Amino acid sequence: MVFGRKWREYATALSATLITAAAGTTVGWTSPTLPKLQDKDSLIPTTPDQSSWIASLMILSSALSPIPASYLADRIGTKKTLLLAAIPYILGWILVMLATNVPTIYAARLISGLGYGIAYTTAPMYLGEIASNEVRGAMATLITVMSKFGILSQYCIGPYVSMLGLASFNIAIPILFVVTFSAMPESPYYYLKSGQSHLAERSLKKLRGRDYMMEELDSMTHLVNENMKEKSRWKDLVTVGGNKRGLIILLGIYFTQQFCGSTAIISYAEQIFGAAEGGLGARESCIVVGSVQLLTSAISSQLVDRLGRKPLLLVSSCGVGLANVIIGAYFFMKYANSEYIVNLKFIPVVVIPIFIFSYTIGLATVPFAITSEIFPTHIKSKATCIIQICVALMTFAVTKLYQVIADNLGTYVAFWSFALLSVGGVIFILMLLPETKGQSFAAIQERLYCSDKVVYEKRDGGVARVRINL
Repeated sequence: MVFGRKWREYATALSATLITAAAGTTVGWTSPTLPKLQDKDSLIPTTPDQSSWIASLMILSSALSPIPASYLADRIGTKKTLLLAAIPYILGWILVMLATNVPTIYAARLISGLGYGIAYTTAPMYLGEIASNEVRGAMATLITVMSKFGILSQYCIGPYVSMLGLASFNIAIPILFVVTFSAMPESPYYYLKSGQSHLAERSLKKLRGRDYMMEELDSMTHLVNENMKEKSRWKDLVTVGGNKRGLIILLGIYFTQQFCGSTAIISYAEQIFGAAEGGLGARESCIVVGSVQLLTSAISSQLVDRLGRKPLLLVSSCGVGLANVIIGAYFFMKYANSEYIVNLKFIPVVVIPIFIFSYTIGLATVPFAITSEIFPTHIKSKATCIIQICVALMTFAVTKLYQVIADNLGTYVAFWSFALLSVGGVIFILMLLPETKGQSFAAIQERLYCSDKVVYEKRDGGVARVRINL
């Protein structure tokens, strides 16, 4: 059983991704909290426009921290950089606990966003570098599994406790992360880049246990030495062919991930269900959605290294596109006061969980696996940094504009726009995304950077000759 043999790697990954569970709490927090803030009896009176800023400011500020996170990952290591991500989360929740007005909540969200940017810049790098080839995809998808756990916790707890009580629960997660992750090993790739091969060997032995083989360390050393011969320059991301291809591929995937409407549904879930007037209550519907997210992300983590990255992304993009069409049609009939709407109130309760399942099985999880493996060691931190900044800006745009479009043009316009962009994502993935399932870093880089190469990689205790044709 793979999990049994790889338990050290999974334990390390679970500890590392507690920081993305903390990120999930900041994303899901708005769903139960914004209706309370907008309630006429709210202790902190909040307008719909202020609510949209509360939801989106955290994502906007997350675009500020990837550059320093990238720098720190190269200088002090990915482990220490990840640990630093806990500080903004802890400070943010303290401010929420003390908040008596909207500007204080704004400040809390802005500070929390800095931790979000550090976490999502550094976590894919760390997990990609500690994982062995056969479980690297599953390890990277734990980023999403733990994030969905954080979101679900807000849906389950938030509606039934005060804002202070929810913040008190949330602050415990980054604290637990610091306590557990401090005992975990640093990435062996970082030690090799900094010339500390003896520490790299010690780290790899902790991660692999009885599966440790000197050949893997030799392969890592050779790859790092080859990569480090190249200068790490920002302009290389757009001037070197392989870097540029990798960047285009990932930005296209993340664009589809964000503009399929996922962020809007997660951030405004309770309000969307309330407007839909479905059979279940808005709070209960949110719990269903959160449970579907968590369960599906766990399933995806087991499928990504079996079925591959590309099939899961295609199924996911098609599913969210179809769901967006149906949800948009429902809200259009509601807007038009259709006589049939009375008998169709079950649609949001059924279709939104289908949307979440489709989204989570691929678009929510697989991009992190690809991010962790597609770039060479010397340029990886800079590439991940640029991607996270772009993702933050895209997420901010969706989170902010959804409310504006829904209020001024109609909710159905927002969902039909998401449907159209999802179709574009299907075409992009079908045409441009290569499959990287089960391949070593060396094989993936040969595929992106060379047209026809022969590489050698370790498989099942031996060495296999792999020919890569583009």
